[in-house]
Amino acid sequence: MKHLPPSTLLKLAALFLLCGACALPLHAEDQATPVAIELPATDDGLPGAGPIRRYDWFRNLWTQRRSAWTKQVEQDQKALVFLGDSITQGWGDNIGGAFPGVKVANRGISGDTTRGMLIRLKDDVLALNPTGVVLLMGTNDLEEGGEPEVIAGNLKLILANIKTHNSKVPVILCQVFPSSETKKRPADKIKKINELYAAAVKGDPQVTLIDTWKLFANEQGDAKAEEFPDLLHPNQIGYDKWAAALRPILATLDFLETTDDDFQPEPGFVSLFNGKDLTGWGFRIQKTLEKTASFDGQKTSTDGRYIAKHGRIIVSTPPEGRRVQQMWTSQEFPKDFVLKLEFRATPNADSGVFIRQPQLQCRDYPLAGPYKMLTKYRPQDWNELEIVVKDNVARCTCNGEVLEEAFKLPATGPIGLEGDAGQMEYRRIRINEEK
Repeated sequence: MKHLPPSTLLKLAALFLLCGACALPLHAEDQATPVAIELPATDDGLPGAGPIRRYDWFRNLWTQRRSAWTKQVEQDQKALVFLGDSITQGWGDNIGGAFPGVKVANRGISGDTTRGMLIRLKDDVLALNPTGVVLLMGTNDLEEGGEPEVIAGNLKLILANIKTHNSKVPVILCQVFPSSETKKRPADKIKKINELYAAAVKGDPQVTLIDTWKLFANEQGDAKAEEFPDLLHPNQIGYDKWAAALRPILATLDFLETTDDDFQPEPGFVSLFNGKDLTGWGFRIQKTLEKTASFDGQKTSTDGRYIAKHGRIIVSTPPEGRRVQQMWTSQEFPKDFVLKLEFRATPNADSGVFIRQPQLQCRDYPLAGPYKMLTKYRPQDWNELEIVVKDNVARCTCNGEVLEEAFKLPATGPIGLEGDAGQMEYRRIRINEEK
């Protein structure tokens, strides 16, 4: 055989390598997985169960919004992501500017169902590596004939996928808002969904459940026209209430209110909380008031329920849904005194302030009672309690309105803060004792 010149051999080798390289499959890590933008034509092989909308207007909106989001993946990294339907979409790209300084990403699509959200969860939410996820979902499933058990099943799958992606990222689950039977969203079905949601996240510290149903529902369990003009979508009043409900939880999760409170007590008053840790507080046996634990120098109680942060004592939402716990001052107060403090409650939160030993109910009063007729109470905002004790009787007011005119007390005892359901916060706790 005639030998080929070296230059020809080099050319043949290069051609062989080139062709060989073309024939070799790319490794998985070298292949860019395209985002499936368009709505799948059928349910075949799709995760979850229940309805998926395929009306022309919905297909177009789905494609339009998701196409735009593919161009924002990098800029929306580490955002607080809101996943939902038209209620979420209607809040606007920046969530109405409700949370200044917080990087947010709105991933709501009008008309979407829980199964639709499950299908797009990976690309629309998890691809952003969110620092938190706010969920509101389920109302559209009802209009399409979805049953509460199926809807709750899709929620469980969404939560499982979030946990697989990041077992630490906080999730805020909003209960389904009330609507109306005229919208094919009857109150009994919505209440059932919310019961199943609560059961699905019970005992899960990664998920905080907010009672956004009772926040909006009228006596019949339906939406109020002054907040939901079409009995489905909130107006600005409704969005403001939703933002207020989220704000305390976002503060606890360090999205908001991340600087220390610089409040100083009035002359004659002494702080019972130093704003930095739980020094001076601990656990006691409620019946006997025997001390069982001291939290001096600690930022959290031994059970993790009480947290000192930026001048606030936070009694966090219990994963169990409801858990009664009290934390007490180490000091006792036998003299006449004036006690002042401010509290903030999430919707329908239940708590109390113990005065020596008896409990004054301290709650989200309009929803949880017992003082539902207050006119100066500020829902999901700070309210001031003033307790004036003289001759073992306390006069208790909230923002100047009387709660109890003559609350009978024992001769001495500590001050206590209770946690029950929802999140409660206390700050600016100070006392002026009789000299």
